[in-house]
This record gives sequence, structure tokens and C-alpha cells, in this order.
Amino acid sequence: MLNLSIIKKYEGLKLEAYICPAGVPTIGFGSTFYPDGRRVKLGDKITLQEAESILLHDIKRFEKEVLNAVKIEITNNQLSALVSFVYNVGASAFRKSTLLKKVNANPTDLTIHNEFMRWTRAGGKVLPGLVKRRAEESKLYFTK
Repeated sequence: MLNLSIIKKYEGLKLEAYICPAGVPTIGFGSTFYPDGRRVKLGDKITLQEAESILLHDIKRFEKEVLNAVKIEITNNQLSALVSFVYNVGASAFRKSTLLKKVNANPTDLTIHNEFMRWTRAGGKVLPGLVKRRAEESKLYFTK
């Protein structure tokens, strides 16, 4: 079972669509699309149950992306940390990242922490929330 606490904590829960720091309409626990593929738009409203359902749908997609990109065996905590990371930065960025290269080369390499910490910007600005999120993702990644 994936640990979703970091995603829920840092994405927060908004039942009415809003513009995220990166300038994208977002709803629920940081979702920008609905399970049917529609983009979230300002004015949209959902229930808590719908937010949970959208999150679980999104998580399955991001978990699949991580499992396809990571070519070696990793722990559940490593998977949870990477899914949180990909949920936030996107699968395309993850596939091109040095973070992924280092995980595939040696999943216990302590410099992986530094790779998490390189991803703290949104809209060109370092965001304190992203600094904290990356630190928690890294901590979870290295938790046995």
C-alpha cells in the first residue's frame, strides 16, 4: 500500500477549483484533470468523496509511470516517495531526471537526496512548501 500522506499534506484539499502556484487550474488533492480526461477549470466544484476518488485514479497512473521508469527493485517507501515526487513534477520531467538515473544506478545512493532537493521551484521561484515536501520525500525514500 502506498503512503499518500505527503501528497495529501502538501497538495492540500480544495473542493473548488483554484489556480496553483504554477498557474494551472487545480482541484481536490492537486488534480489538474478528471479521470475522464477533462481538464479542471475555474468554477468547478467537487465533493470530498470525488476528491478521494480522483486522487486514487491519479495515483494509479503515477505509480505505473514510476514502475515503468524504475528498472530495479525498490522498497514500498522508495516507491511512495517517487510517486509523490512524480505526482508533483510530472512523469515527463521524472523520466528525464538525474534522480531517476541515480535510482536506477543504485537506489541506496545517498546523493539521491540532493536530486530530490533540486526540484523546489514552481513558476521560476523557490517555494518553501516544495523545499519541505522534497525533504519529506527524501526522508521517506531512505526510511527502511
